[in-house]
Amino acid sequence: MAIEIGQEAPDFTLPDENNEEVTLSALRGTPVVLVFYFSDFSGICTDELCVIRDDHSAWIEKGATVLGISRDTRFVHAAFKQHEGIPFTLLADMKGEVARAYDTWNDALGAAERLTAVIDRDGKIAYLLKNPIPDARDHSLVEAAIN
Repeated sequence: MAIEIGQEAPDFTLPDENNEEVTLSALRGTPVVLVFYFSDFSGICTDELCVIRDDHSAWIEKGATVLGISRDTRFVHAAFKQHEGIPFTLLADMKGEVARAYDTWNDALGAAERLTAVIDRDGKIAYLLKNPIPDARDHSLVEAAIN
């Protein structure tokens, strides 16, 4: 099922790099930026997450919670986060269940396509940006979607 702007964001609970559970609906009242990506330590994904780290601090200044989501384990996330100095939470979607709920799972590759979703304070999808795995995203319009 395709997801669309204006619909309620599919809820989920996933472990973060510290094995703490993060539930999307528990973040209601705060805008959330979900950044689905292929894999930690891969070239384009590392570049994308480091650009968010370096160039998009305004997302957090506007009150957004940023959550990176990939199929990697929490252990790999912890190592990647430390290695790259990633300041936001990384979630382990090892079976791709959340990526499937957001219509971004690629069965042939066993990983998520690149999807950025801005969830507003009411839990509705406010912005979507989806790219195939080989194509980096341009996140320049995300900040305007955070309310």
